[in-house]
Amino acid sequence: MSVKLSRRDLLGSAGAASAAVSAGAGQTQSSQTQRPNIVLVISDQFRWDCVGAAGVNPLNLTPNLDDMARRGTMFSSAFCNQPVCAPARASMFTGQYPSKHGVWRNGIGLSESATTLAGTLRQAGYSANYIGKWHLAGEDENGKEIRGAVPANRRGGFLNLWEGANALEWTSHPYEGDLFDSDNKPVHFKDIYRTDFMTDRAERFLRSAKSPFFLTLSYLEVHHQNDIDSFVPPKELAGRYKNAFIPEDLRPLPGSWPSQMSDYYGCVAKMDETVGRLRRILRENNLAENTIVVFLSDHACHFKTRNAEYKRSPHESSIHIPLIIEGPGFNRALTVRELVSQVDLAPTLLSAAGLPVPASMQGHSILPLLDRKIEGWRNEVYFEMSEFMTGRGLRTPQYTYAAAAPKGRNWKAVPSAPTYFEYIVYDNYADPFQHTNLAGRVTHAKAREELRTRLESRIAEAGGPEAKVDPALYPYS
Repeated sequence: MSVKLSRRDLLGSAGAASAAVSAGAGQTQSSQTQRPNIVLVISDQFRWDCVGAAGVNPLNLTPNLDDMARRGTMFSSAFCNQPVCAPARASMFTGQYPSKHGVWRNGIGLSESATTLAGTLRQAGYSANYIGKWHLAGEDENGKEIRGAVPANRRGGFLNLWEGANALEWTSHPYEGDLFDSDNKPVHFKDIYRTDFMTDRAERFLRSAKSPFFLTLSYLEVHHQNDIDSFVPPKELAGRYKNAFIPEDLRPLPGSWPSQMSDYYGCVAKMDETVGRLRRILRENNLAENTIVVFLSDHACHFKTRNAEYKRSPHESSIHIPLIIEGPGFNRALTVRELVSQVDLAPTLLSAAGLPVPASMQGHSILPLLDRKIEGWRNEVYFEMSEFMTGRGLRTPQYTYAAAAPKGRNWKAVPSAPTYFEYIVYDNYADPFQHTNLAGRVTHAKAREELRTRLESRIAEAGGPEAKVDPALYPYS
């Protein structure tokens, strides 16, 4: 297999990146040589509260992520824009909401004409490289979702190293399976844990990488293995976390967590070990000082406590995700508490690379928040829902507010609705574990009215058809 790479680069300082931004599209050669490499690590279905630095889970599952947070910047209030794999990933790479980029459910492919983070970086001289789960190829000519090899024109601008599978959960098991290279030939692994194999491939790339490069590592872990409905940690971690800490949002609710939490924690610990290994590889190859490393998830996991599966709900256990960034410009030993979301990722990384943000991107760079320039930052997150229901919602510092389309709509065929009704309201200050639904409460009528008006505005702004949000069907005191 051949790896096509391009150009060399070093990053001097955050100030140099700022100067490059002001230089605009006409970048000089000297500003190009100061651009950072970028390594983006996506862990599927990773709960934010598993990160020890978040101050919730006492099990010390994530010493490497905790160190990354201490050195870099942790965004403690980061959220996905739709708690489903494909829509969330499309938002990461386009900086757009699902209503805009069009990937509003799994099985829909990202438009070949989409302006993406990878494509924009390539135009600026980066190589764009991808290893792992993609989930944005869409359907084949028979109308079935692609699971394995992804055609080159459906790779979202990742046109250099490619070793991926559209739905890795269906082309592999934890100790055997296939990725597919840039020529769509199988890259087989056996008798090695899936995350270790992918990290081996990343190490192979990094030991000969030329800067500037953008590398995305999209791990399936800590996602459950679909065909057995089970989380599968590496053998050495199986059973290590039996009868361990249970997050308080799960404790009173029936679900799959009593039998699955231990193995989930084993997958979390392995994912943390993987992050530590990647950071070590960067140090050993003299890349660490010039590379931005991002860790985040596409969505979280509620263990069938909020609906009949693992996500697709407006709860914190679905939409609240980890986001930690270290490297040039981010090494602040800082925790940012303002609300941010996946649509902000691409604008942030482009700004950090000294590049202008395309007008098509609806998110905003979060770099000003690092300097505590919070004036004008809209401190709320808009999100959408599909598959389990058709819905829209807002997460503010205090409230989670969600509205759903009336029952009976075909969610597989229709991405939106002309009318939604209020069905979930949580006061996260009083009820951080979201056990008391305030939808319809007369005592919260004013707050609900304000949230309803704001949600209607955000629905229109996101790019979908305008819609009306009705109050809860049955008010009560």
